Parts: sequence; C-alpha cells; structure tokens
Amino acid sequence: MIPITGHTRLTALLGSPVAHSISPLMHNEAFQLLDLDYTYLCFEVNEETLPAAVDGLKACGIRGFNLTMPNKNKIVELLDELSPAARLIGAVNTVVNDDGHLTGYNTDGVGYMQAVKDAGYDITGKTITIMGAGGAATAICAQAALDGVEKIHIFARETSRFWDRTQKLAENINSTLPCKAVLHENKDTAALAQAISESALLLNATSVGMAPNTEGTIIEDTSLYHPDLIVSDVIYNPRETRFLKEAREAGCRTFNGMYMLLYQGAEAFRLWTGKEMPVKEIKAKFFAD
Repeated sequence: MIPITGHTRLTALLGSPVAHSISPLMHNEAFQLLDLDYTYLCFEVNEETLPAAVDGLKACGIRGFNLTMPNKNKIVELLDELSPAARLIGAVNTVVNDDGHLTGYNTDGVGYMQAVKDAGYDITGKTITIMGAGGAATAICAQAALDGVEKIHIFARETSRFWDRTQKLAENINSTLPCKAVLHENKDTAALAQAISESALLLNATSVGMAPNTEGTIIEDTSLYHPDLIVSDVIYNPRETRFLKEAREAGCRTFNGMYMLLYQGAEAFRLWTGKEMPVKEIKAKFFAD
C-alpha cells in the first residue's frame, strides 16, 4: 500500500448510502499499480449536506470526487463549469478541481454502454426501455441515443422534479439525432407493457432494490418479461436484485451495474490523474464473477 504523505492528493465519493461502495478499492488499487500518490475515500453526504461538503473539500484542495445517489443533480448548481455532455444531461458524476475551479463531467453513459458490450450484447438499432429520470437514467439515455439505439422509452413519475428536464432531453434527442425518445408516466401500465414487449433491453436506472432495501423492484408484474429481453440494473449491491432475479427466472438474460461502475470509474481516474486506469487488472481483482 502506498503510504499517505504530505503530498498525497485526495479523491472521494460523495453519496448516501456509500458504505457498500467498491470505488475506494478500485481506485486505490489503481493508484498503487501506477505508483501514484493519491488516495480515495467515501463520505456519507446527501443533498442537504452537499453544499457544505463541497465547500470544505474545495478548501482542502481535493483533486476531484465522484457523485452517486442522490447527489448527481444537486451538484450541478455548485460547479463553475460543465462539460458539454454534463450540460446536455443535467447531471454530474465526476468533478475535477483545478485550483479551485470545479468542472463537472458525466461518465455514467459511456460506462453503461461499454458494460452492455462487455456483457456480450449489441443494442445498436434496437429499442430499449429505461426506468427512471435521475442522473444515471438521463446519462444512459443520452449516450444510448448517441451510440445508435433506435428508440428509447423512458418511464418516470410525472411528479418527479426531473420530469421537465427529462422531457427536454427527449425533445433534444428527437430534434438532433435519428433516435426517437418517448417519456411516459410510470402509472401508464399499458404503455409500459407495450414498451417492454418491443424492447431488446430493459434497464432499472433507479435506486429501487438497492441495499439495504432489497425487497423492492421497479417491475411488479413479472408477466411483462419475455425470453428475448435483456434485463439490466445499475445497482450492484446486491449483485442480483429482486428485479434481476425475477427476470432471470422468467428466462431473461441479465446483468448488473458492476461493469458500468468499472468503466465510468476508469474515465474519472483519467480525468483526475491524466493516466489510464489499468482496467484489465482492476477487472480481474474486483469484478470477476
């Protein structure tokens, strides 16, 4: 283990809950493999405490940090600059601190689309359904559209504070890309059934089913699953959520959020250090089935 020195640069994860995260293991191992004088810690921070936390970390000279639920949207208003992708999405999962100037990026979409490929699937030219309208959902939606998905159904609560932002994202996709994006209300069960029936992939991009509340699932009606459907979850703790378990038992192919975490983390690592994360070694040590 590389010792902490007076020159060690701090990186971190801000979210709630974060005790389950493997990001510290992943990043600290990568720092050690490349002999970089950095360390990565987790801090339990929610939307209410986020402004104070960011001020404190900025004052302490943190090099950068990741955001997880529920902070990916709130952080936007606390930054000095956004990357083009983060501006389009309206959510940030990675921040770089350059001498007090905070720039927000979003690496979730790139990470997820690489995870789809890693799982052995090609969704180019196909229809997908995404459950959720938070930071991860919008990032994946935008990247999927950019990567050639033909149609995206997005399901969210009309009362969600992210509804209008997601509607604008769908409109932007429809006006600038060949992909068609449609936003639906969660309660529209007929639309959900139709969307899943025509989809190659169904994704839970919400926190429903995440530890410690593992009894929840975003899809209660398991009759909606069909054998040609790939079912995916951004959650990786537990490794198999109730959502994934029920889909698997219905004959669907499934995969969790582990590789999305790996690849979005690799991009954050590059932004902070200017170095490529040794993905092959990290994958073998922390992401093997």
